[in-house]
Amino acid sequence: MGGPVPFEQRLAEVAEPIRTTMIAYLERKRATCQPKTVSAIATRLKHFGLFLTHIDPGLTPIAQLDRQRHIEPYLTALVEAVNPKNGEVITVADRSRRVIALTGFLTDITEWGWAEAPARKLVFRDDNPKLPQVLPRYLPIDADRRLTEELRDRPGNQLAACALRLQRACGLRIGELLDLELDCVHEVPGHGSWLKIPLGKLETERMVPLDEEILDLIDHTIELRTHGRPMPHPRYRRPAQFLFTHHGRRLGQGAVRAELDRAAHQAGLGHITSHQLRHTYATALVNAGVSLQALMALLGHASAEMSLRYGRLFDTTIRAEYERALDLAKQQAHTPAPGRVHLPLADITGGKDWKDTPLIKSRMAGGFCLRAPAQGACTYANICEHCPSFHTEPSSLPILAAQRVDADALAQDAENRGWIAEAERHRRLITRLDHLISEAHAG
Repeated sequence: MGGPVPFEQRLAEVAEPIRTTMIAYLERKRATCQPKTVSAIATRLKHFGLFLTHIDPGLTPIAQLDRQRHIEPYLTALVEAVNPKNGEVITVADRSRRVIALTGFLTDITEWGWAEAPARKLVFRDDNPKLPQVLPRYLPIDADRRLTEELRDRPGNQLAACALRLQRACGLRIGELLDLELDCVHEVPGHGSWLKIPLGKLETERMVPLDEEILDLIDHTIELRTHGRPMPHPRYRRPAQFLFTHHGRRLGQGAVRAELDRAAHQAGLGHITSHQLRHTYATALVNAGVSLQALMALLGHASAEMSLRYGRLFDTTIRAEYERALDLAKQQAHTPAPGRVHLPLADITGGKDWKDTPLIKSRMAGGFCLRAPAQGACTYANICEHCPSFHTEPSSLPILAAQRVDADALAQDAENRGWIAEAERHRRLITRLDHLISEAHAG
């Protein structure tokens, strides 16, 4: 018989009354969390419940939990806990998820004032193992091209191949991809075509711009799909016509993964996950110089920290700083003359306007300063303009006005790069320049 397994059955091996408390907690979480989230919490709490049943079968209410007798031994046991699916020791990420579930359980029932809540805090921040900070697993350019060609020119499952190509082209999560509706493309007068991406992992909708190539792909997908009755939407419960349907059934994740496995094998590549297509999309945007704010919007990230992972892949600022430093080191190694070596401005800016370089920039009345981001802003930058003893006169108005225009451009550039502190520094200079300009006008 289908359907989810009841909590009473899933936690049947956990001793009472701990089992009853956990079930009541899970029922309460159903009111505010997605079913998948509650199911994951149930699995992780079950591990803790079974551990308590094994080491202290006489423990009755959760309120009698003790840090030394129960929590610390559980944290130690997690280091060698085995995943029953593969027989291997669980990952650090899984250990972290189990600790987070336990922490949430104890914290929630305490805040809710349940009688079963322990009298004191038992799990602390340092109990959660530190996760390795791995970089996103994107596909190298050559592998990306070979996979795309296989999906486009030699598809096995045509509908699934189109789905994978659309996922790569728009950076979708697989759940978002398969939940796309038939009317997902929106034409905005004067702003082109946009793809409306439904609620996903972070419970947010978003819009992604489309070009002609992607529109052609969506049109081809509509030609391949078979029409049928509307089906209940998994999130909204209203009838919906989905983009990826065939013979009255929705395209499933299994079929998409099978087509990806087939295409990767035919392209001579190793195992690839569909989420790597999303990583590849984001990496390509970062390499093309997209701003942090735009990347967050396109990926549907809730925080800048999530998007910054991609910025660490190929930081153009680090690359530029490295190459300048390397050039300088080579010059110093081959130049016996003492003194500082200054690189030509064109080498630093790459021939572009200095205001557009990915550097820490300062505009002074008589010129400008460029520093590597690792150095930070110079403490003496614009020190004269901010000095209360500094005064100006009407003959300096053109200089101040030009300085203000550049400072405003630098503030906007910093905001576009997500450098909020830098933008604020330029804004403070603009405020000071406005005061000096007014003072000069007044004579």
